[in-house]
Amino acid sequence: MNSAQCAIISSQPGLSPLNYNVIGHYMKEISQYRLLTMEETQQLALLVYEDDDRQAGRMLIVGNLRLVVKLVMNFQRYWKDNFLDLVQEGNFGLAKAVDKFDPYKGVKFSSYAAYWIRAYILKFIMDNWRMVKIGTTQAQRKLFYKLNKERELLESQGVKPGDRVVAQRLGVKEKDVLEMGQRLDNYDLSLEAPVGDDSNIEQKIFLKSPEPGVEEKVADREYAAWFRAELEQLKEKLSDREQVILFERLLGEEPRTLNDIAEQFSISRERVRQVEAGLLNKLKELFVQNN
Repeated sequence: MNSAQCAIISSQPGLSPLNYNVIGHYMKEISQYRLLTMEETQQLALLVYEDDDRQAGRMLIVGNLRLVVKLVMNFQRYWKDNFLDLVQEGNFGLAKAVDKFDPYKGVKFSSYAAYWIRAYILKFIMDNWRMVKIGTTQAQRKLFYKLNKERELLESQGVKPGDRVVAQRLGVKEKDVLEMGQRLDNYDLSLEAPVGDDSNIEQKIFLKSPEPGVEEKVADREYAAWFRAELEQLKEKLSDREQVILFERLLGEEPRTLNDIAEQFSISRERVRQVEAGLLNKLKELFVQNN
C-alpha cells in the first residue's frame, strides 16, 4: 500500500482497526503481482482476443488488480464498511473488460477496463447502499454518480446549482434531478427503531393502517344498507328475466354467462347483452340521483 492510499484510508472517520487491517492485508496480497507494461498488456490482450488464451487473460487480470483498488478509492463515501465487496465487484468488471476488449480498436486497455470496473462498482452501490434501491433507470443511475459532483462544480464556478441548471448540464429531466436529490439527502430508517432515545415506541406504530378506520367502516355499512334497500325497490319493477341478469350475472359472485341465460329464456346472446346494458343504465341513474 503506497503512502497516498494509506493517507486516504487512515483519514476515514469511523473506520475500525479491523477494517483498516482487512484493507491493508488485501493491498499486501495484490502487491505480489507486478504491474504490466503497455507492450505486455497489448500482447496479452491479443492472445486473449485471437486465441482465447485463458492464462493470458488471468495475467491481464492480476496485473490490473491495483487499478481496481485505485478506482474503488474514488468511492470513499461507500467503502468504509464494505471495501472488499466493492473490490470484488470491480474485479468482476475487470474480468468482463478482459473478455470483451478488442485490441485493434486503438483504445488503451486501462481506459476500457476502468469503464467496466466503475460500472460494476456503481451498480453494486446502487443495489446495496440503501435498503430501498435508489436508482433503477438509466437516468437515475447517471444522476446517482454525477449529481453531487455537478452541483459542486457549479458552485465552484459561482453558479447556483438549481435543479433546472443541473438537469440541463447532465441531459436529464428536471423532475429526475429533484427526486434523486431527495433520495440522496434522506436516509434509511428501520421501522423497529424507537421514535426517540428515551422511548420504547417503535416507528412503525405511526404507519397508516391498511385497514379502514371506524368512520370508513360506518360509512361503508350505511352505504351497503342504502344500496340493498334501493335494489329491493328496483327488483319490484323488473321482469323475471331482468332479475336473473341483474342478480345472477351483474351482481353474482360467480356471474352466469350470456349463453347460460340465453338458453334459460330461449333468447339470443345479443338480446341478453341488450337487457344487461339497460340494467346498467338504470343502476347508473340510481347512483347519480343519490350523489
